[in-house]
Amino acid sequence: MTIKLEPLAPEAAISAFEAKGFTLEPSFSWRDRFQEDHATAFTVAKAMSADVLQTIHGAVDKALRDGTTFRQFRAELEPKLVAAGWWGRQPVTDPATGETQLAQLGSPRRLRLIFDVNMRQAHAAGQWARIQRRKDRFPYLRYSALLDDRVRPEHAAWHGTLLPVDDPFWDTHMPMNGWRCRCSVRQVSAAEARRRGGVSARPSV
Repeated sequence: MTIKLEPLAPEAAISAFEAKGFTLEPSFSWRDRFQEDHATAFTVAKAMSADVLQTIHGAVDKALRDGTTFRQFRAELEPKLVAAGWWGRQPVTDPATGETQLAQLGSPRRLRLIFDVNMRQAHAAGQWARIQRRKDRFPYLRYSALLDDRVRPEHAAWHGTLLPVDDPFWDTHMPMNGWRCRCSVRQVSAAEARRRGGVSARPSV
């Protein structure tokens, strides 16, 4: 899957990533660090070693700053993770329960997910900062989903929603909304909002 992001000054996305990157949180499961935790800390499930987590964080930071592709990201990061022993299926002990289970550590698929999620989160956070700066001139946001055979039904239901920037809806529905979410928002002026018929009814989901 190719990432398609709205053009954004790299500094905005880098700043957003840096804001959470100074806190590295090892975690056994993705559920250990969930939702708003990801906005304030960098974490990768099963990356229990601070050295491994720092290596992954550094690779993401470099990719964001240099604008590298996933292929370049993988080529640089994979050998480091293999050398560190964080690769393939290995027994891992859950520190909360003491239970040992066979778990997937590094893999091409996991590197793709790490790359996609962190690039999208950084750009979304940077976009939100820009939205706040411009809301006097562009006071509305319009939700946009890719209406193809892969779209989640609830995301399709949100498509076209037009509400003020400060509406509570955006506190919970600003993309990305779930893993590999491809939705986006576009900031619009009051004049465009009127042409589109004004604000929407807030979706119930």
